[in-house]
Amino acid sequence: MSDIADWFKSLPIFTRWWLGLTVGFSILGRFGLVPYYSLVLHYEPIVRKFQIWRPATALFYYPLTPSTGFHFMINLYFLYNYSLRLETGVFDGRPADYLFMLLFNWVCCVIVGLLVNIQLLMDPMVLSVLYVWCQLNKDVIVNFWFGSQFKAMYLPWVLFAFKLIIAGGGILELVGIMVGHLYFFLMFTYPQELGGPSLLATPNILYDWFPNRQGGIHGFGQAPASRRDDVHRGGGAGGGVFGNQHNWGRGNILGGN
Repeated sequence: MSDIADWFKSLPIFTRWWLGLTVGFSILGRFGLVPYYSLVLHYEPIVRKFQIWRPATALFYYPLTPSTGFHFMINLYFLYNYSLRLETGVFDGRPADYLFMLLFNWVCCVIVGLLVNIQLLMDPMVLSVLYVWCQLNKDVIVNFWFGSQFKAMYLPWVLFAFKLIIAGGGILELVGIMVGHLYFFLMFTYPQELGGPSLLATPNILYDWFPNRQGGIHGFGQAPASRRDDVHRGGGAGGGVFGNQHNWGRGNILGGN
């Protein structure tokens, strides 16, 4: 237990809180300590009963049942893996910028969830973060099941197709891809590649709360120039239950690095 506690404390702040709250609220709901209905996203209770906590609990809560347990563990691994690598990679030293990305993606997920009646936001939120990492590491080769390999830029779409074919779903993954693409386009593609004005900027109040550490750059707003170097070094590449970094010449066992 002490080893687990030490590992958990060693995680960067936002990955640690996101992971911890997700596990905590899911366990509370699993044992009925908090009613399921009070945790999911619903428009009427938010507006008419002022239950303003629902957008947050809809992100952190996931129903644990025998049929959803494996999917929950996959989501946890993706959450841990890609959030950790973003927070300690291109956002290293820039906690306010990473928090702003999480808040932007979360708000977009909440808006879409209210419009199309998505009650749980874990899947789209995790996919949005995964999408951002994949766009920042497009040329990194990842492994999928049965030894298949492809560039990281295709991983979100492979996950979407996999869910669509196997489970007949995919709408949550598609929402996550759309949200992640919106952030990446507004923050990186439009101002950097298309020459447009910067439409997204981290609010100064977040810098006041979470100032940049040494080496951080205030006003993070362009895809890092070192991203191509990271590919050659293998640094900042992400793994996962379905997709793992491949730079050592052999495949991975499912769920391993």
